[in-house]
Amino acid sequence: MERHLHNPIEDRLVPLEPLDLNRVHSIDDLVRAMSKTAFTGRQLGEAADVLEAMARDKDCFVVMTLAGAMTVAKQGLVVAELIDRGIVNAIVSTGALMAHGLVEATGRAHFRYNPEVSDEELYEQGYNRVYDTLEPETNLDDVEKVMTEVLEQWDPSEVLCSYKLNHAIGEFLARTPKEQRGILKSAFEKGVPVFVPAFTDSELGLDVALSNRMREAAGRHKLRFDPFEDLEHFASTLLRQKRLGIFTIGGGVPRNWSQQFGPFIELRHRRMGENVPLKRYHYGLRICPEPVYWGGLSGSPYSEAISWGKFVPPAEGGKFGEVFVDATVGLPLIVAAVLERLGKNEQNHKVKKEKVLVRK
Repeated sequence: MERHLHNPIEDRLVPLEPLDLNRVHSIDDLVRAMSKTAFTGRQLGEAADVLEAMARDKDCFVVMTLAGAMTVAKQGLVVAELIDRGIVNAIVSTGALMAHGLVEATGRAHFRYNPEVSDEELYEQGYNRVYDTLEPETNLDDVEKVMTEVLEQWDPSEVLCSYKLNHAIGEFLARTPKEQRGILKSAFEKGVPVFVPAFTDSELGLDVALSNRMREAAGRHKLRFDPFEDLEHFASTLLRQKRLGIFTIGGGVPRNWSQQFGPFIELRHRRMGENVPLKRYHYGLRICPEPVYWGGLSGSPYSEAISWGKFVPPAEGGKFGEVFVDATVGLPLIVAAVLERLGKNEQNHKVKKEKVLVRK
């Protein structure tokens, strides 16, 4: 049987374009050009389009989920910039990421790892290794001092939860010099809640545990921690929004906890008869190199989450981007490109406004 060969132009296929570096003059130029190539380059370019769409949608409330050692890897200011620009409206993170970010926000440094020094020697010297980077134990002692000051001011009659505690830490950081930036400081200043669902799995959680042991030994009231206050506040916050977007770095608990908002609301409606609107994420952007065949949530595609009622399917307007790359490469490129686009739009608006004023 003879094949009928189609004409790709008549079939309206989209042609790819060679990546011409002679035409690249900015990060945005590069990312746009990559979107017209193939493989991960195209994924990265298309991801920037999704983030831009979320940023330009005035009715979209964007939740950013963070896993992995992103603050140790010096990506904290990228996240802070997204908060400062009003692009990200809530953060859901691992506790470790916030703890290491607190190190950065209080003016301490992380250091390059020398592979000639063994892990046994690092332990004796008080250096904690995170892949190719070192976190001095003295840094974490400084974090504990911040936590002690914050917890000492806490009213024992008020139940702790992660978003309240992170708000208090951000308030503490807001008293530091203006040039000293950090995620929790920006979050406090912009009114962005920061949730840590697996709170005890972190230096911050251990500090609260140690504080309670010291309180108990001194005959003082222990502080009570209730993670369900986080869940309820997160759900009530998202229920008030017109449209939802999620920007995920890595996977793990932050991704799953944020995505189960849809099923939680549906269960309240179906099992309890609550009159609540059934909401799902309209936009989704994920940067994570985890492959799907390991079977873990960190590698599962958004299409799978549609079956759980977590996302609006593309046929109903859902818009998604997934990039299988190290986030220390993908995140700064995507964010820098989108900030360029938004900056150009603001500049064009300013020029148009000035022209109107001149004409008047």
